[in-house]
Amino acid sequence: MSSTQAGTRQDLTELIGEIPLRVALAGGWIDQPFVSALNPEPPGSMVVVAVEPNIWLMDRCGFASGTRRIAREIWNDRLPPRPRQELVRELYWAENKDKAEPSGSQDMIGLIYPGVSRLDYDFAHEGGYFPSHIESNCDARVARWFESVFCMVPIQQRPPGYNPLGIKSLTPDWIRRLGRSGRDCYDAIAAMDLRQLGAAMNECMACWEALLPHVVAHPTIDLDLKAILAHYQRRYPGAMYSGCGGGYLFVVSEEPVPGSLRVTVRTE
Repeated sequence: MSSTQAGTRQDLTELIGEIPLRVALAGGWIDQPFVSALNPEPPGSMVVVAVEPNIWLMDRCGFASGTRRIAREIWNDRLPPRPRQELVRELYWAENKDKAEPSGSQDMIGLIYPGVSRLDYDFAHEGGYFPSHIESNCDARVARWFESVFCMVPIQQRPPGYNPLGIKSLTPDWIRRLGRSGRDCYDAIAAMDLRQLGAAMNECMACWEALLPHVVAHPTIDLDLKAILAHYQRRYPGAMYSGCGGGYLFVVSEEPVPGSLRVTVRTE
């Protein structure tokens, strides 16, 4: 990191804090027990990527901003030097105590574990609340490749009154496909395979639309998220939303994507 980059990060972290950010990729929602309980082919996987806090992001956009705020409060804005699994559980219960619809543990893991991580969820393991296995890749070559092809296009924050769970169409075959998309996504990043990565992201979006239609279409959303997604998927190897209701559109491409932002992967 150059002295200019270091200075820029220091200036920004004075505003947004030192706790890392996280990107959630293919397989999202498999970390929720009401989804993994119906998976006919466990474990199902999803991918999270640890990101340095050197960019300003909109709130309510699928970046675990609520989880991160709690982490900043309870840990004085720095990850404690303790076992990661212990930190994940501490943060999980700090956020989800008395919640009727708890956040999935992928939010906590993505903030705490470095690199690119595959989280394997099996309902038979702790009721699906925590992964049965975490596979992390902190290879610097893989991180730099991911940074070179991963772009984020700002779309919109989740609107007031929005809830992605209004319609649940939890078909086991689609849940199987969702869990496979996460595994395929991780394998593609580890192999630095752009086409496979794009395919896994596109597959995940198809699963989201089939399982939880309000993720991409809801009465409170005034943008045609499906049309925007289709536009980018036609032009680039793959695209998916950062979360429910829009947020950012993640696009993978070797070519520049107009109006997009870049990230820096945290590998240690």
